[in-house]
Amino acid sequence: MFLSYSHRDEALIDQMTAYLAALQRRGVIQGWTDQKIGAGTEWDKAIVSYIDSADIILLALSVDFLASDYSLAEAEKALKRHNAGQALVIPVLLRPVDLSELPFARLQVSPKNGKPITLWENRDEAFLSVARDIQRAAEALKAQATVSDQ
Repeated sequence: MFLSYSHRDEALIDQMTAYLAALQRRGVIQGWTDQKIGAGTEWDKAIVSYIDSADIILLALSVDFLASDYSLAEAEKALKRHNAGQALVIPVLLRPVDLSELPFARLQVSPKNGKPITLWENRDEAFLSVARDIQRAAEALKAQATVSDQ
């Protein structure tokens, strides 16, 4: 799983990845963000490599994500893989944004009901909703792969 986000949303991303840690420990997902890039690594090549190989790509949407040319380029690469059936793109609404006219507006968002995480009274419930959506997606992809292998 690859997580694309704006660094201005890092506090929300840290909270969300804490909820995803349980899925990683159980082997449901193997998550990657640019926070794992080591010193001396060509960061752009590393990011492109993970976008090109991830089964699930999360787009952590906020006004800062949409204002970033780099984030939108990542989203465009992700959507090409999604449209080709090579990956599943899940838009995650961190903060309120206008999705109309955006190429990923047709995709079902997380958390449930399309309510941005920052608008939930209890953010823990919002992050749990996102984690459950990712778990269901990962399990569905695994089931598809099992059927394809038979």
